[in-house]
Amino acid sequence: MGLCCKGYTHFICRRSPCVIHWDRESEIVMNSDSKAPVQEKETKAGNYFVANYPPFSFWSPDAVPSFEEALRRPSAAGNPLGVYVHIPFCRKRCHFCYFRVYTGAKSQEIRTYVEAAKKELERYDRLPSIRDRKPSFVYFGGGTPSFLSRDQLQDLTDGLRSRLSWDEASEITFECEPGTLNETKLRFIRDLGVTRLSLGVENFNARILEVNGRAHRTDEIHRAYSFAREIDFPQINIDLIAGMMDETDENWQDSVEQAIALAPDSITVYQMEVPFNTTIYKQMQDAGRVTAPVADWETKRRWVTYAFEKFEQSGYRVGSAYTVVKNDQSADFRYRDALWRGADLLGLGVASFGHINGVHYQNQHDMDGYLSALEKGDLPVYRAMVPDEEETLIREFVLQFKLGLIDPEYFLQKFGVNVADKFQAPLLQMRNEGYLEQGDSPLRLTRSGLLEIDRLLHSFFLPRHRNVRYA
Repeated sequence: MGLCCKGYTHFICRRSPCVIHWDRESEIVMNSDSKAPVQEKETKAGNYFVANYPPFSFWSPDAVPSFEEALRRPSAAGNPLGVYVHIPFCRKRCHFCYFRVYTGAKSQEIRTYVEAAKKELERYDRLPSIRDRKPSFVYFGGGTPSFLSRDQLQDLTDGLRSRLSWDEASEITFECEPGTLNETKLRFIRDLGVTRLSLGVENFNARILEVNGRAHRTDEIHRAYSFAREIDFPQINIDLIAGMMDETDENWQDSVEQAIALAPDSITVYQMEVPFNTTIYKQMQDAGRVTAPVADWETKRRWVTYAFEKFEQSGYRVGSAYTVVKNDQSADFRYRDALWRGADLLGLGVASFGHINGVHYQNQHDMDGYLSALEKGDLPVYRAMVPDEEETLIREFVLQFKLGLIDPEYFLQKFGVNVADKFQAPLLQMRNEGYLEQGDSPLRLTRSGLLEIDRLLHSFFLPRHRNVRYA
């Protein structure tokens, strides 16, 4: 999955971190100002997932001039730079997908997009905030980066590296759909310098994959994974989603067992949500349904609990609300950790998100608008957000809490704030409800808290951002 959604926050994505989606406003039911939103038992349209802060719905085209001014300032000394490249092309659109993606793209359309992405980087490379910097990490997300041919990928990466050298990047991540891979393409991707290959498996059952609109099938998963292992990528990650349509206890347990048998370096596990701009939601609308045809929240949490326990028994360590890792030295998530501590992110491509010199921004969210801006010689930025110091603190606090552990000393050193005092009320509420372990420091989530963290994080939002509209 793309960086924005699970990655930019993964992660940069899904899965992390963050990162890159076409958002609509979601409706959630809130408690009082000091409490997290109420999560009903059934899964309904919308989402709780916290991808950034302040929420995207508070970003505005009016703030774009402030972003442009931030670009003209040199970067803060020592602050890492990451690059996210959004590849919006897929073989099929999954029924649960809410990213900006295009299916059925012709070769010339892809080439036009590649040229636009290179032109976009050329615009940034001239500016003081980016000029002469070397990325600490690079992330290719989508969409499906592996949808591109070798020639298209070579053209894209040659153009990017000619502007921003990757020779000091400690992590280069590349998302793949298993059915787009063969041994030749995987060797090519490895030769590009990719250190972390992320396979969007989601489920190992062919029927479940078909019902949910995935393009690949079970045999393609095993074939692609086998090739990737032979080529010796430093880190291979696979994604799983708990709660897909028609998924059962038996199927979920089998998927967990098959994941363990493959023994990837890391595994990302997500709980299915149904944002508004998905095929599933459109089907719900047509049928007049309020409840989504996926597992309820209690079932999803139970399945993730099962998965985490099985993975731990097999030698994995739970590294965040969504990840398990087999070896801390070879299976870390450097882009995620850097972004959640305020690193700059240069987001390239349609609908991409970024963060430069303390200012958030998102590109034009449709292809025509993105290409048109670049043809005019403009940056293709659609909206931006200039957080104040308190909002910046909250952003790093809520994102780092997804790791299951907060280091108060980090916030004291960087912001001069004792977060245990600042957030005393919501932390006490979490502790009383069993989501936070007893004791003052460090602030560590229980397993229940980790599985519900995205719902709980809303209680740390400022009142002006804590309302029924969230995107």
